[in-house]
Amino acid sequence: MIEKLNKEIKAIVGLGNPGPAFLFTPHNIGFLILDRLSELWQGSWIEKQNMLIASVEHDGHEILLIKPQTFMNNSGEILKHLQKRGIKIENILVVHDEIDYPFGKINIKDGGSARGHNGLRSIIEHGGQNFYRVRCGVGRPDNACDVGDFVTSPFQESKNQVHELIEKSINIIQQVL
Repeated sequence: MIEKLNKEIKAIVGLGNPGPAFLFTPHNIGFLILDRLSELWQGSWIEKQNMLIASVEHDGHEILLIKPQTFMNNSGEILKHLQKRGIKIENILVVHDEIDYPFGKINIKDGGSARGHNGLRSIIEHGGQNFYRVRCGVGRPDNACDVGDFVTSPFQESKNQVHELIEKSINIIQQVL
């Protein structure tokens, strides 16, 4: 049994890059998971201040689903909007790709460094480290120099394998909220 998070989550931020070229890539696993959550929780996306946002209800609480549209390196810019809505960094759950995990491994982590992830680095620069992360394993290329191309190229895994990762992530998110 997975334990509930010890802080109320008011926003789930999926990391990714906007545009059709990046749609089905490891770097966009956060977007893919939020798309599925929005579908399950009957959200509809609207564009607002460099992000796509869907307001959904889960267990009687409003949760904002957010997909920054600023490209990965500037994901933290959305925090200004969240702060205006009274949402603190500790009330955010960030869903992102994790190259240090083999494809399919998922972990929830509270706080910590960016560990080379530019989307996390941007969020930390704008709001600090005190937020939960859903780390979705996408594997890593054999050559460390190829990481940028690896995460922005189409998945090497089948669509079924990627959909299994999405569903597994959603199950974990629903259990911990």
